[in-house]
Amino acid sequence: MSAVSCEPVRAEGSAPRGHLPILRERGQREVFCGLTGIVWLHRKIQDAFFLVVGSRTCAHLMQSAAGVMIFAEPRFATAILEEKDLAGLTDANEELDRAVGRVLARRPEIKMLFLVGSCPSEVIKLDLARAASRLTAAYAGRANPVKILAYSGSGIETTFTQGEDACLAALVPELPARATGKDLLVVGTLPDVVEDQFRRLFGELGIPVSFFPPRRSTALPAVSPETTYLLAQPFLATTAQALELRGARRLKAPFPLGVEGTRGWFAAAAQAFGVPEARFREVVAPAEARGNAGVARHRERLAGKRIFFFPDSQLEIPLARFLSRELGMELVEVGTPYLHQDHLATELGLLPEGVLVSEGQDVERQLDRCRAARPDLVVCGLGLANPLESEGMTTKWSIELVFTPVQGFDQAGDLAELFARPLVRKGLLQV
Repeated sequence: MSAVSCEPVRAEGSAPRGHLPILRERGQREVFCGLTGIVWLHRKIQDAFFLVVGSRTCAHLMQSAAGVMIFAEPRFATAILEEKDLAGLTDANEELDRAVGRVLARRPEIKMLFLVGSCPSEVIKLDLARAASRLTAAYAGRANPVKILAYSGSGIETTFTQGEDACLAALVPELPARATGKDLLVVGTLPDVVEDQFRRLFGELGIPVSFFPPRRSTALPAVSPETTYLLAQPFLATTAQALELRGARRLKAPFPLGVEGTRGWFAAAAQAFGVPEARFREVVAPAEARGNAGVARHRERLAGKRIFFFPDSQLEIPLARFLSRELGMELVEVGTPYLHQDHLATELGLLPEGVLVSEGQDVERQLDRCRAARPDLVVCGLGLANPLESEGMTTKWSIELVFTPVQGFDQAGDLAELFARPLVRKGLLQV
């Protein structure tokens, strides 16, 4: 029996990599900072705490971004840098030690604590990596030892999803080593419901799989020279590089957004692990049928509509592929903050011939192009949504696509609905 091939994800006549014009822009940008990643990371790693070392503005951002979690004590906080800290009138490391001590005294169940750098802490050159090493040694001998790590969530020259990339890259050196054993590692924070669905499908395919990050910091997956990994998110370039330095090998695949992308993602794993094609089709067929039915409910409303992506989350290219190929939307421009062409090679090859892909941003120029095009739907960050709505455009907040379970076959219909909903709202308001 032959192993399953990844080729079905490429349609006949689809263009190879390099067929798209890419506009590279460098100018003023409109993005959130990487601190926002704490919102979904702290939900995922259930025994971890995230301590932002930043200003009151950082604290207000986190309280606003995570304001929906009012019925539970969140596992994040801000060690606020006061004016005297910024002026060098106090020992910031001593203040940080006291803040960590208060957190761990109040939350003794915490097994891992992240010191998260911000713009203010980086401006005063506070070495959080050294502080993390010192504090880990200080708390190693207690009854419930805690591992303390550091990463940067600064908004300087980054976009908000890179907070997750920095966090996972800091975790990679902590992954235990294993001499042998072929296995699959799924890399990227996934909602628990999606992880459970994926684990079940991989189990039916007979593929041993682990997920990174895990739900508990004490269950970090092992890495061996035989480990292969699939990226679940397109914004994990630094994490991927760190894993490859550990000997892991990336599988080339589209991302699991929409039915086609999810099928191609699983097909890449099935091919690597020698799963017979007949078995692959048998396992994925029921989930694929459910996904197609969910997407079909929204195709009539979205087909033929023109959509414009401002760069924000780095999900833009896989989302554009999904909307174009499965829902028949017309892509006006697909903007993304950073374009990792190797990781996105399969996705780029599935975009329509000639669609404009822009990397980076010069926001005024991009706004001019958007206004001239007058698309039916604009996907953008919160900072641009209200001004564009005031000009009569219909917008979709890109950050909602990160907070919502959208990966996999069973979420394909929900993903389509997220784009249909603003158009439904506009239709209701015009009646």
